[in-house]
Amino acid sequence: MGQSIVRLAAQEGFSIVGAIASPQSPHLGRDIGEVAGAGTLGVALSADVAAGLLGADVVIDFSRPEALNRVLTAARRQKIAVVSGTTRLDADTEKKLDEVSTTIPVLWAPNTSLGVQVLAEIVAEAVRRLGPGFDVEIVETHHKAKVDSPSGTATRLADAVRDARKGLRTVTGREGNVGPRAADEIGIFAVRGGDVIGDHTVHILGPGERLELTHRATNRDLFARGALRAARYLFGKPAGRYSMADVLG
Repeated sequence: MGQSIVRLAAQEGFSIVGAIASPQSPHLGRDIGEVAGAGTLGVALSADVAAGLLGADVVIDFSRPEALNRVLTAARRQKIAVVSGTTRLDADTEKKLDEVSTTIPVLWAPNTSLGVQVLAEIVAEAVRRLGPGFDVEIVETHHKAKVDSPSGTATRLADAVRDARKGLRTVTGREGNVGPRAADEIGIFAVRGGDVIGDHTVHILGPGERLELTHRATNRDLFARGALRAARYLFGKPAGRYSMADVLG
């Protein structure tokens, strides 16, 4: 993701002033443009978060929760807006996002795809209008190296369903004599294999008919494009929490 963001940011006229990676990265000290295949940009990859943020207006984070915590601390101190697509956040990191947003603009999204945001809005509207007589199941497919399940995007879509229909609970597996499907369930199921970047289908099933709403990612640049659009949107905004829905308007 970092390499995609650097490459597309250079193409779209962003000024890249710093680049941060983990202390274990084999690319530390190298020019980030050369690492990303974007030519020489004159910015060396560093493990120093504060130094990497010097001169920045917005920082884009795709890392891990523990790294995001360090980014948030430094960004608040240096008054820099934050766009983050890091997933599987714990309660402490969620709380820190809220705390930091009182000082700087913060946009966190489990998926920075513009299409996924629109899918979530469509799903919520469909569930709301069709009513409780329709069941909702979500199937997500990813490459065999993905380590977490369900995906952050599947969880985001389930949240959209719950926003439209309160009181639903998540089921992530069914086996054996489980009995009839309960009316308060949202099923979320994961398929793993090959090199699939990410497919998500929301099944809305009623008597005699069903809707299947699908988003398919064919390359990772779509997440980078969404993050860059979010960064451009966030520049100059007042402190607060923002979302991809705000970016789309």
